[in-house]
Amino acid sequence: MRSWVRCSPLLLVFAACTPFAPSWQRLQEVDAVEATAAAPRVPKLVWQTIGHSVEGRPLRLTRVGHGPRRVLWVGGIHGDEREGRVSTEQLPRALAAVPGAFEQVTLTILEDANPDGAVHDTRGNANGIDLNRNYPAGNFLPSKQFGQRPLDQPEAKALHDLILDERPHLVIVAHAWRKDHFINFDGPAARHAELFSKHSGYRVKPSDLIAPTPGSLGSWVGRKLGMPILTLEHERGVDPLWAWMQTREAILAVILQA
Repeated sequence: MRSWVRCSPLLLVFAACTPFAPSWQRLQEVDAVEATAAAPRVPKLVWQTIGHSVEGRPLRLTRVGHGPRRVLWVGGIHGDEREGRVSTEQLPRALAAVPGAFEQVTLTILEDANPDGAVHDTRGNANGIDLNRNYPAGNFLPSKQFGQRPLDQPEAKALHDLILDERPHLVIVAHAWRKDHFINFDGPAARHAELFSKHSGYRVKPSDLIAPTPGSLGSWVGRKLGMPILTLEHERGVDPLWAWMQTREAILAVILQA
């Protein structure tokens, strides 16, 4: 697995040889060459629809690996926070490149928990509800923005049911934060957050040190169900490819953590 620090000299040479190509295009090409040369073939992804958004878009998931450790990756829940989309696309290939990973882990990838918001570039879904405030946590707060009752939005209900069915050992959700980046956690996930920080440089922030999040996925999963959950806050507006390069090693480390 290649980190940003180790690959940067190669990228500098590559960029110097092709001065007219955009830097991110060159980075993508280097990544593609490396993947072709070193990574094993990823089994064909089979996508399953577990529900639909308010506007009828499918909520799709796929699974890679067949190991006993169950990890759930959620590619996004706020439609205007798309910084994790490259990570969602690249995770199957990256996990396949780790020897023995498929025997250790079953990784379930929910492509996007808010496809309507992603299309419309809005935080909430098509009803204007913040889906990350619509869960049956002890701190749920009924409101026009959060929903009148927990799980009254189809997207939230679908993810809720998936988590109860899967009972993952770890949940990771991609988010973004204005003018900052860090790893946030709820429940018994402090050691996961510290490991993520070690491999990425992202600071650790427990949820109780951030603004109140009534009815959040983290509050429900981490505090009510007692499952480890990490909220990955990229800096808002960062190139999604750069976000992936910064955090790839960290994401794989926590996915594979025993």
